[in-house]
Amino acid sequence: MDRRIPLLLAIAVLTFAACRKDEDPAEETGQTPLTLNIPSFITDSGHVAHVEFGNPITVEGVALGRTLFYEKALSDNYSMSCGSCHVQANGFTDPREFSIGTDGSVGERNAMQVINMAFDEHFFWDGRRHSLEGQAHDPVTNMIEMRNTWPVVVQRLQAHDTYPGLFKKAFGTTTIDSDLVVMAIAQFERTLLSFNSPFDRYFYLGQANAMNDQEIRGMDVFMRDGHCVDCHKNPFFNDHGLRNNGLDMISADPGFGGISGNAADVGKFKVPTLRNIAHTGPYMHDSRFATLEQVVNFYAHNVQVDNPHIDAHMDPWRFGLVNLTPEQEADLVAFLNALTDEGFLTNPTFSDPH
Repeated sequence: MDRRIPLLLAIAVLTFAACRKDEDPAEETGQTPLTLNIPSFITDSGHVAHVEFGNPITVEGVALGRTLFYEKALSDNYSMSCGSCHVQANGFTDPREFSIGTDGSVGERNAMQVINMAFDEHFFWDGRRHSLEGQAHDPVTNMIEMRNTWPVVVQRLQAHDTYPGLFKKAFGTTTIDSDLVVMAIAQFERTLLSFNSPFDRYFYLGQANAMNDQEIRGMDVFMRDGHCVDCHKNPFFNDHGLRNNGLDMISADPGFGGISGNAADVGKFKVPTLRNIAHTGPYMHDSRFATLEQVVNFYAHNVQVDNPHIDAHMDPWRFGLVNLTPEQEADLVAFLNALTDEGFLTNPTFSDPH
């Protein structure tokens, strides 16, 4: 059974109040329900943000999660936080090819963006987690990332001057555990919403001057001849699948195949969002492309269509239907730049509060 419930239901449960103050959980814990700022062009098209059962989004939970997202006590030597490898100015990803762990270990995959994750279903490149709570759990104990243990993290936070009080406000208890830590971080990450790019203002809000002529031509390439939209569907510019995009003839990294154990899944990876993509490079799971021009050139000319496990969504390439001119490639890059939400990249409510 899917444990996630729609956000509105979670908020309704949280805000249900009895007449007497002493029967009101919100009064006892100080929790204040928080409604995500989701534009109508998302909600009206039937898209619903999800929260994990038992972890409704609150003002206090998000504030705690934001602090924990940037808390270096989560790492073994106090040198790294979630925000160290998920940098706001870079769409909450790492501008380095691979993140560097606390002992100098080099990661094996590019750090993924944390954008509009409230609507997502798979986490990590190989899709091994199915909730933000699960995703937030793993880096703390990963031996090439934070290299810590949860008992040590909990001990540090429990002995801190302010964290017990913050947990009391967020969850109604001063007793800290790993579940509450990742629940708070997940609440904060669900607020990282980006829907105010020039594309959004042009396409959804009808602002004719929000995009220039080249960007509009690039949008047409994206939606038609380039077949980009086959996997990167608006409004999120991703999909919920794990796909082999023909990056190599033989995939050195098994991707989802390493999780499922199924040979047909080798080379399948999560389809990342293209929102703010101009700021989230380098690109692909292995950071092989430094620029958007290189990415577009790959899809225009170098997809390995004979890969035995290539996704069916790549059939336009297999059948020779994608033939972009240099002008179309340049227009497509211009459109990808129009997916940048400058306000998201600089929003002070997402920044380090320490």
